[in-house]
Amino acid sequence: MQLAIDTSTDTASVALVQDNEVLAELTWRSGQNHTVELLPQLAHLLNQAKLNLQSISGIIVAKGPGSFNGLRVGISTAKGLAFSLGIPIVGISTLEVEAYQHAEIGLPICPIFNAGRGEIAAAMYQRQDNEWHQLATEHITTAEALCSQITTKTIFCGEFIPIIDSLLRKQLKEWALIPTAASGLRRASFLAELGLKQLKAGDYNNPATLQPIYLRRPPITQPKHR
Repeated sequence: MQLAIDTSTDTASVALVQDNEVLAELTWRSGQNHTVELLPQLAHLLNQAKLNLQSISGIIVAKGPGSFNGLRVGISTAKGLAFSLGIPIVGISTLEVEAYQHAEIGLPICPIFNAGRGEIAAAMYQRQDNEWHQLATEHITTAEALCSQITTKTIFCGEFIPIIDSLLRKQLKEWALIPTAASGLRRASFLAELGLKQLKAGDYNNPATLQPIYLRRPPITQPKHR
């Protein structure tokens, strides 16, 4: 059985899967409360499935980009469990998870997160000939610059989409395809599906060196020297 953990943004999600079947899943609006909510929700998930931590044989964690606090909580919890249980761990890009749930449509998919300072974090993915491809790596840009690079119908997804919905539709018109809020909700079961492929291939991460994808350093000021 595998455990998937995603605390990258205000939306948090955990899932238990076995043999490609979702045993249990919880997705909720955590805001900035990942520290106090993740472990109780994980305990509730295990209780619902009538399982315990020792049943877990692998861990899949969303590694960002996302909020600094959320990623720190999710990845440190996943690494702690991997160390204590002696099981493999796999880190998956959160933008990839966001895009993957729309893979079957077959169009280019552009997941977007708010990066602050008027910028966004984005990437591009597409399923082609039944293979999942990353067309553009995770990067920082602006909504305007991103629109100028779109040349075909593209699915835009992510928690930040409602904020720039009108801009995307105005700039791209029929090229901008935007899922509804319900169909665009990022869920840990999709994270698990991506991670299972790596676990089955033996493509593990080292829990000691697995790091979040931040794209930008935290906004911490340096102390002034006297």
